[in-house]
This record gives sequence, C-alpha cells and structure tokens, in this order.
Amino acid sequence: MKKEFYELTYILNPVLDDEKFKELVDYVNKLIEDNDGDIVEVDEWGSRQLAYPIEKKNSGYYVNLYFEAPKTAIEPLERNMRINDNIMRYLTLKYDAKMKRHYDLKKKGDLPVIFDDVEENDNSDED
Repeated sequence: MKKEFYELTYILNPVLDDEKFKELVDYVNKLIEDNDGDIVEVDEWGSRQLAYPIEKKNSGYYVNLYFEAPKTAIEPLERNMRINDNIMRYLTLKYDAKMKRHYDLKKKGDLPVIFDDVEENDNSDED
C-alpha cells in the first residue's frame, strides 16, 4: 500500500508530569507504527501559552511530528486521539509534492532566500 507523508501537531494537557508526556508521545508514535506507519521526526516544542483557553487551560504541551503512513492509518489514529482525555487538540496535514519538497529542502538546509533581513527605510511618517 502506498504511503503518504503527513505532519501531525497535537497539544497535551499541561498539568501532566514529564513521565506522562513521554508516555503519551510514545502512545501516539505507537498508534502510527501499529497502522503500518513510519515516524520520520518528532519535535517536542514543550509547554506554550495558548491563543485562547481550551478546557479552562491557558497553556498546553505541544508536539509536532512527521510520518509516512497509508491513508487508512489516519482514521484510527485520529479516533484514538479524539477519545484520549489528555490530548486537547490535534491537526493532521497530508503533504502534497510541493510541501514535501519544501520539507526536504528545509532538512538539508537548502531553502532559497526569498526575503533578506535588510531593514527597509519607511518614510511614510515623514512629511
């Protein structure tokens, strides 16, 4: 079965301890692997402030991961995440060819420079 490339970002309940965060990250990784998926990269961003409260919480523990899996793996993955009380939110993105190319260039450090960090003179305030 053909595997697609995905990005999954999810937010865990911030009141958990470090051991429980690790268990939940391993749990999500195992869900992917049990459904014939391969983990490419896991990036734990840690606790961050939320833009708006979720379940009366103002922060959450963010995890971003990239994986390859058949499209049939997404439904059971999301179902298990939805019923887990410690996973507050999640978002799964399926990469198209352009997004995958961008990801590969970023990993190699070969992204082209589109904008320079040179400050432009803004004379709109001067009359």
